[in-house]
Amino acid sequence: MEAVGLMYPPDPGSRHACTIGGNVATNAGGLRGLKYGVTGDYILGLEIVLPTGEIIRTGGTLKKDVAGYDLTHLIVGSEGTLAIVTEITVALVPKPEHEAIGVAYFDDLATASAVVETVIGAGIRPATLEFLDQTCIGVVEDFANLGLDTDAGALLVFGDDGATDAAESTARRIEQICQDHGARSTTRSESITSAGELLAARRCTLPALSRRAPVAMLEDVGVPRNRLVEMVERIGEISKEHRVECAVFGHVGDGNLHPTLLVDPDEPGIEERIDATIRDMFDAAISLGGTITGEHGIGIAKRPYQERQLGADQMALLARVKKAFDPAGILNPGKLGS
Repeated sequence: MEAVGLMYPPDPGSRHACTIGGNVATNAGGLRGLKYGVTGDYILGLEIVLPTGEIIRTGGTLKKDVAGYDLTHLIVGSEGTLAIVTEITVALVPKPEHEAIGVAYFDDLATASAVVETVIGAGIRPATLEFLDQTCIGVVEDFANLGLDTDAGALLVFGDDGATDAAESTARRIEQICQDHGARSTTRSESITSAGELLAARRCTLPALSRRAPVAMLEDVGVPRNRLVEMVERIGEISKEHRVECAVFGHVGDGNLHPTLLVDPDEPGIEERIDATIRDMFDAAISLGGTITGEHGIGIAKRPYQERQLGADQMALLARVKKAFDPAGILNPGKLGS
């Protein structure tokens, strides 16, 4: 697509390995979600196969169409529990001519979070606004040798894309806000080899964490932006209580965090401590008005926790929707609304 000047805006961290079908199944998000939204915002229509074998087309190419229920976006994010998607009509956008990226270091998350609130409050919607905690900064530096400030308590990766002047202007505004909030230091892409090198600080976080321990268990929670500091603090308290090392990074611009448990599966009692850590993190997210999954979906692992967020009434409604599409329960049983 980029070769012909087009771009698919969602930018999942697994972009080098994931498929468009998987993106549709989970309504995947990514690093550009704050400005561009998620997968569902770019799906115009689908061809689906129902459990009965019927082939149905939903949506189309129209911008506005309210002739019935929005079946397209009922299927998006349904994790293969309602129908099998065989064709996807996707909206693409012109590839931006320029990308301006910067990083800013802070002594603590509270200050970094205040920057996020100021940026959003100023009406700025950058393409990128990402967060790494101190553990992530350290392992990324060990992994990629990017010259990161490993003494910092938090790192923000920020930036915008579009026309060169506009993207650079947005990046400068965010850099100034970071400096006004007492950033330890800031760097923008115009002063190093490329924006890609700065983005690498975020993109290689999970691979770097995977070298820290035998197993890196990536989680996915979301909270309102004004509760981010509380959520990260709760994650720290919970991981300390259950003696499980945990690093945190994520899409701070839209409140989506990825706590990552760093564990040795051969350690005695670790399974119980992992379960307790995950349960308590999910409960913390829910108590702060958040979600147990911002973009990764429910799957198998989160199914036992789903009712904690949605409640019995919503779970019953999901089951009725599932039964309407799949009365015999043959599509991906035991997931989502099953």
